Amino acid sequence: MKKQLVVFLAFILVFASVFTVAPQKSQAASGDSIVAYAKKFEGTPYSFGGSTPAAFDCSGYILYVFKFFGISLPRTSETQFNVGTSVARENLQAGDLVFFENTYKPGISHTGIYIGNGNFISAESSGVKISNLDTNPYWGPKYAGAKRVSGITATPPTKPVAPTPTPPKPTPTPPTSFSDVAVKHPAYEAIETLSTQKIISGFPDGSFQPETQVTRGQAATMINRVLKLRPRFPLTYSDVPATHAFAKDISAMSDAGILSGYENGSFGMYDPLTKAQLAIILDRAFSMTTTASVLTKPPYLDVPVTYRAAEAIGALKKMDKTTVFQTPKFSIAANATRAQFSAALYSVAELR
Repeated sequence: MKKQLVVFLAFILVFASVFTVAPQKSQAASGDSIVAYAKKFEGTPYSFGGSTPAAFDCSGYILYVFKFFGISLPRTSETQFNVGTSVARENLQAGDLVFFENTYKPGISHTGIYIGNGNFISAESSGVKISNLDTNPYWGPKYAGAKRVSGITATPPTKPVAPTPTPPKPTPTPPTSFSDVAVKHPAYEAIETLSTQKIISGFPDGSFQPETQVTRGQAATMINRVLKLRPRFPLTYSDVPATHAFAKDISAMSDAGILSGYENGSFGMYDPLTKAQLAIILDRAFSMTTTASVLTKPPYLDVPVTYRAAEAIGALKKMDKTTVFQTPKFSIAANATRAQFSAALYSVAELR
């Protein structure tokens, strides 16, 4: 009886070994599948250090997308640039990683996923969105190179047979946050970014009023929403009540020597800020003149090299990401508008 049981069990083991199927290796991810999955998170908000669909930063977004396909990458854009094989710009394929330099810090500092036709998707300060390498005035000049990660297969090109011409679809207009700031406005991206990060806000009627003047009190508050400085000394300005919403920011700006008061003991909280003053205080706050090159010629027709704010004004023009300050004249004495202030702060404060 025991002998028969042993024979029976041996038969079962042989039978199982014949019909058991070994686990298959997963198929390598294609460039198109990487892109399709990456697009699922379009519109996800940005957060520095974010690496989940609740909020991403640029490298955290890349890490999350590629991990879905079983591909492990380093955490930062700088270290991701050391992975894979370099790809020439003209040979980019869907799923390749594209890299950018000198955004919020020197060197490689931003990464995205190439999706085709010159476009890439990445986690920007305004959220996960698609931009173009060739036409975007900010990303184009900062392009640093591309890498192709192993484990991704290229999607073979297909040649259309007797294509039927179809009328082009109208390009959808991106939504705007404010009724009076069109997408084509030169300060549009600056205003949208500062609004998203709650540095500047609009009015109850849904407008932004881009041509309205900026006051000294407003300027102090908005700059400090970026710097997040705390006051060190008691507030002493005669025209700034300690209970005013701007009081702590004005005090912090004054303590830091960024925006001071007048000899009569007042701050001039409601006085308009001139464009020259705008350049000066932004230089004090963000050290523009140590970042931009030394001024060798007049930056504008109406700003001589000998003018006291010439270097700050020249640095602002060079760092401008919006074209707002790419004009023949600067108009030193003119009052800064909300659009100009937004464009300036967005350009020099490295908000991306």
